[in-house]
Amino acid sequence: MATALPLARYRLEFTVETALRLPAYSGSALRGAFGHALRSAACMTRQKSCDACPLLATCPYATIFESRLTGEHALQKFTQVPHPYIIEPPQWGERDYAPGEMLSFHLVLAGRALDQAALVFWAFARAFQRGVGRGDGTAQLLRVVHLGEQETVVLDGPGGHIDDHDTTIAPPPDCAAESLTLQFDTPLRLQANGRRATAEEYTPRRLLTTLVRRVALMNEFHGAGPLALDFSGLAAQAEVIRSEKKLHWRDWTRYSSRQDRKMDLGGVIGAWKLSGDLAPFVPFLHLGQWLHVGKEASFGLGGYRLLHAMP
Repeated sequence: MATALPLARYRLEFTVETALRLPAYSGSALRGAFGHALRSAACMTRQKSCDACPLLATCPYATIFESRLTGEHALQKFTQVPHPYIIEPPQWGERDYAPGEMLSFHLVLAGRALDQAALVFWAFARAFQRGVGRGDGTAQLLRVVHLGEQETVVLDGPGGHIDDHDTTIAPPPDCAAESLTLQFDTPLRLQANGRRATAEEYTPRRLLTTLVRRVALMNEFHGAGPLALDFSGLAAQAEVIRSEKKLHWRDWTRYSSRQDRKMDLGGVIGAWKLSGDLAPFVPFLHLGQWLHVGKEASFGLGGYRLLHAMP
């Protein structure tokens, strides 16, 4: 599978200025702060909702943070398309940062979001200037590091020039792999008919078709356009893939200010080994290490690494 979707992972490094506390899983908090700052920086009309905005089609905030579809789509029914960013927060566990300490996390940008990288980094800098986490602790953006084959500083502080860097991902080294293990470091949440999948429904077919769909939609809406894929054929091939799982449930809840309620967002973490004719899926599995898979991927859930053996 050839793909024209540019991808890049960055490490954003901050110096804490006032005491800052991040929750056990901070991906949602970081996304919320980023969204508010991005809208403040990019919104031209100041309307309360993007729905009727006359600039919706060209607004970078809408493109990045409220990506949406008008009309129907052949792959699935939805009002929002996958967001072209993935926030990969610090390791699990509530953490207090004292003034002078360094705070860092990873950010993946895909497709059209890379065209707006300067705005994205500026929005994160503004978010931490305003306050993030419990108590609204503040921090100063120190630098942005591109995590490619080598680590390269591409931005020194907010508002500077972003140095040129490679935003292509090398193809997987072995497309003929017959066995791969996905090590999930953040909770994987799969859906079945619009609801949370049960343990028995965490099958290779559901995992692989979810991943193929995510990569395809990313390419269609944020890359060069639709991929020429035989989805029915890929689903049939996924049906015969064997698996071995060492997964366990990790509970996690967050408060949604938009819905004014607590939301249970737990999922499975651990190792999931796939065996069989994986060649059609290796390119997707490779890209999934940047794009993540499953629900709430934009704030870091469903993140995994590919291994060649069960841990």
